[in-house]
Amino acid sequence: MAITIKNEREIGLMREASHAVSLAHQRIQAAITPGVTTKELDDIARDTFEETGAKSLFLGHLGFTGRICASVNEEIVHGIPGKRVLRDGDIISVDIGARVGGYCGDSAWNYAVGTINDEACKLLKVTEESLLLGIAQAQVGNHLQAIGHAVEQHAISNGFGLVREYGGHGIGREMWE
Repeated sequence: MAITIKNEREIGLMREASHAVSLAHQRIQAAITPGVTTKELDDIARDTFEETGAKSLFLGHLGFTGRICASVNEEIVHGIPGKRVLRDGDIISVDIGARVGGYCGDSAWNYAVGTINDEACKLLKVTEESLLLGIAQAQVGNHLQAIGHAVEQHAISNGFGLVREYGGHGIGREMWE
């Protein structure tokens, strides 16, 4: 079911939630170095949410114990932050979701930890390019599948694949719309 945002107040609340997510990403990115734990990254999100008045979308959802999802290397998504220490050469995906005034913001991004090898560097480059190609297809009149097609074709043409069990989602009043 599609939900339409009807007024500037609602748009402003989504912007506030998204700002909290963006600020948490900026701070977490600055902290990602070899030796930091995924729990320490989660604590940064906690502090950012407290400062901005946002609430974590993830904490407590179906028993989830983190404010962020921190997935390292082969972990696909929804990694639980904890004692895991990041090492030089790792890649970490950080997914952050926040709610302000009943509206949600959500974003996941991949980060290099220290110095990564050429294949990992290519992976990060191609995934970012795929994202941008998908966004370019998000136009009035296009079908939703045009986004996924653009992402998939770019990934495959560069020697990568997709995990079909997971895909993108909308955001609004609920975590996954």
